Order: sequence, then structure tokens, then C-alpha cells
Amino acid sequence: MSQLQQAASLDDAINQIPDNAGAWHPVCALEDIWPNMGVCALVEGRQIAIFRLQDDLLYAIDNHDPHSDANVLSRGIVGDLGGERVVASPIYKHHYQLRTGVCVEDDSVRLNTYAVEVRDGAVWVQV
Repeated sequence: MSQLQQAASLDDAINQIPDNAGAWHPVCALEDIWPNMGVCALVEGRQIAIFRLQDDLLYAIDNHDPHSDANVLSRGIVGDLGGERVVASPIYKHHYQLRTGVCVEDDSVRLNTYAVEVRDGAVWVQV
């Protein structure tokens, strides 16, 4: 895949978060998520994996791993591949970009990503 195709693919992934995204929901206290770890939250009937990185950046993606058909991504290992923060599925080890939801090994597979932020020490996600 050329760099131009990769850039277009990345732009498409970032644009999957609609401007009219849903309501914000409180999930847990920030201190409940250890750095470089994830938790799973059930929000509006969806399992969402929320990750807190060492620098306190937060990311939220679907918890469902389409390669294994299991809801396990919140238990994955957080890391960095070529400057892109990822989570590795604990089953087949596919890597998903935390920022875009794109699978590194198969860029035709994309997870939903969700806006996430901290308000007064609590983690909120938009669904």
C-alpha cells in the first residue's frame, strides 16, 4: 500500500466518528484505570474498551475483536508500532490502532472509536 493510500485510509478511519455523535456517559474514575491498561464498559448496549496510557491519554474502541469473535480487547497489551499507539488482541495478537481502530495486519478491518475525556476525575465516553 502506498503512502498516499495509507493517508487516505487513515483519514477515512478518523472521519468515522460522526459530528452528531451520541450522548456522553460516565464510566469510572480515572484512578480505576491503571496506566498502560484497559477496562471494558457497557455503554448503551455496547462493550467499549477504554485505555489509559502512561501519559494519561485516553482512547476508546470497540471491545470486540473481529478476528477471534471475542470481546477481549480491553485485556490486550498496549504498545507502540512505528510511533502509532496500538493494542494487541490477547487471542490472535492482531494490533489495532487506538487512534483510528484500524487493524495493522489487515487494514480492511476497522473498529469503532469513541470520544473519551476526563471530567472532574471521572472518565466519560461519547456513544
